[in-house]
Amino acid sequence: MPTYTVKLNDRKPVADGTTAFHFEKPSGFMYKPGQFIELTAINPEETDAEGNTRAFSLASAPSEDFLMVTTRMRDTAFKRYCGKTPLGTPFKIEGPFGDLTLHRNVARTGLFLAGGIGITPFRSMAVQAAREKISAPAVLVFPKPAPVGAPFLDEMQALEKQNSNYTFVATMTAKEPLEGWRGETGYIDREMLSCYLGNLNGPLYYVAGPPGMVGGLRQMLIAAGVSEDDIRAEEFAGY
Repeated sequence: MPTYTVKLNDRKPVADGTTAFHFEKPSGFMYKPGQFIELTAINPEETDAEGNTRAFSLASAPSEDFLMVTTRMRDTAFKRYCGKTPLGTPFKIEGPFGDLTLHRNVARTGLFLAGGIGITPFRSMAVQAAREKISAPAVLVFPKPAPVGAPFLDEMQALEKQNSNYTFVATMTAKEPLEGWRGETGYIDREMLSCYLGNLNGPLYYVAGPPGMVGGLRQMLIAAGVSEDDIRAEEFAGY
């Protein structure tokens, strides 16, 4: 894979404890919605046992003129560096990698199940589908404890106005009632998915999030009769 040197152009919070980093897009850099890159800090002033390189899904869509990665800001040397280094600082990227990519079969509904920062590859897919006017039906389900912790929540809701084939379902999992929330509540289960899909057999399922969530949803889908061949999954460990 080719390696590029790119500048950090912007960073901004997108949810509590979660930051999006915008990098310049190298000329000719091509990728598919859902793929990831390896991002390396060049000679940072501090490092730790986790090293200077991290793999990040590209949350930006291929049609956008920047590269965006989004991450929970854990207290590691790499993320401290990303959070404080001046804009314009160069980083190295390598890629793209990965096959958790958007399908093109308009006869198949895509059901996207995102947990935590697992929303990032699906943000890329949803934005690209809206811009290309892809006619394949898509349902994105995003569980979070509360709206304040949900990256891209408003943007994912707004995309429904741009793409009539796309449905966004946010469900809040906090045990206490959430003031002002009018959407779904509770964890993803067979009953919730049936409300939006009817028959669970037929769609292609994309699952991205913490390993426990990914494993649990895979088991739930298989128990509901979904073929393993129709489940595409990617685990996000450590963030």
